[in-house]
Amino acid sequence: MGVNFEDFKFNRQVLNAIADAGYTEATPVQQKAIPPILNGQDVMGIAQTGTGKTAAYVLPIIMRLKYAQDEHPRALIVAPTRELAIQIEENVKIYAAHTDLRVVALYGGLGPKTQIENVKKGVDIIVTTPGRFMDIYLAGHLVTKMLQVLVLDEADKMMDMGFMPQINRILEVVPRKRQNLLFSATMSDKVHQLAGNFLEHPTVIEVTPQATPAQTVTQRLYHVPNIKTKINLLKVLLAEPEDIKKLMIFCKTRVTAEDVYKFLLRKFGDKEVKVLHANKGQNTRINSINAFKNDEVKILVATDVASRGIDVSDVSHVINFDVPFVTEDYVHRIGRTGRALQSGEAITFCTPSEEYYIGKIEKLIRQTIPVTPLPAEVFIEETPYEERQAQAKEVDLQKRKEDPEFKGAFHEKKTLNQRKKFDAARAKANPNSKAGNKARSNKNFKKKR
Repeated sequence: MGVNFEDFKFNRQVLNAIADAGYTEATPVQQKAIPPILNGQDVMGIAQTGTGKTAAYVLPIIMRLKYAQDEHPRALIVAPTRELAIQIEENVKIYAAHTDLRVVALYGGLGPKTQIENVKKGVDIIVTTPGRFMDIYLAGHLVTKMLQVLVLDEADKMMDMGFMPQINRILEVVPRKRQNLLFSATMSDKVHQLAGNFLEHPTVIEVTPQATPAQTVTQRLYHVPNIKTKINLLKVLLAEPEDIKKLMIFCKTRVTAEDVYKFLLRKFGDKEVKVLHANKGQNTRINSINAFKNDEVKILVATDVASRGIDVSDVSHVINFDVPFVTEDYVHRIGRTGRALQSGEAITFCTPSEEYYIGKIEKLIRQTIPVTPLPAEVFIEETPYEERQAQAKEVDLQKRKEDPEFKGAFHEKKTLNQRKKFDAARAKANPNSKAGNKARSNKNFKKKR
């Protein structure tokens, strides 16, 4: 028997907003997090995206603030990416619809002028990325003394993106007496360290075992020899698109994302497909997300900048065109599908040099991803020489990472050059050394010749 939102100590305004949004039953993270947050405790939540965690902290914040007051913010929500900040702002507006609470989102990619004007009109809840918050604060446009609640959402992603210095600066400028909430999909050492600095005797809630993909997602793995074969496999999988209602394709780099997008553009036209990566302007990115959300396009090609913070409830399929280097990103990518208890499918294409990362992912998710043979109609291309070399080099690096003693195919030549450089440097530093004598005799021998 599920827990109903009516069972929490929410006022009528909040309950009406929840009903308007079409929710009746609380998700596991909401059941566990809402009571202690309402109680004013610090909370650390281990929960992946798509579990309903935004509502788990936004609803109690709205309950706590109740109505607009003064002009300075009383709640601060910090998110790693602008996409996620925009998404959280939208959620706050939905849940605060029956109140007069004011919310402003601050993020980069746009000039700060309008955002500063919005803050000056008076604000209760600020949703922000770390850098933009500090920029506006240091320019003297923000007063933090009224802050009562500070939320760090997707803390692991913030650590991966190197935001620790900015987070520490934010902690220095907010009042010491406040409620702290931290949410993260995984529990890395850096997140542990941050939690230690940031939380006071927190209530820890863990919804699923750490970093496990949603149970509603079916996973599949295809082994392919090269990038061209990946394109051919994509072509075959998209030839029967009836069951693919909404598809996200993830690529490692902007270049690959652009190439895959151009291929799909030729096949489907721009009425069916959009692309999302860091080289695109902020407005283009927002337009792409909205077109995908509103079912105007069926396929969104993206880099990992988009794998978090896009709340699209009915993505039926995710394709990992490339295996991610950051293993946790796999969980976030496939977390785009199977959301809100719907089923979804996650398909991964893997070349020989990416198998190493699949091993790391399987260790993290404590599952073996089932391998599916390539369909007979997929044309298997010959791997070009450059790509073969790049793959071999990557495999060498991976083996050396695991075993520093390993001497691979690229080892001898590199080591010989390194030794020559080392000897030359030693000879220069100490002309009477063995290396110096050797260098002199080589020089004399060349002169005689």
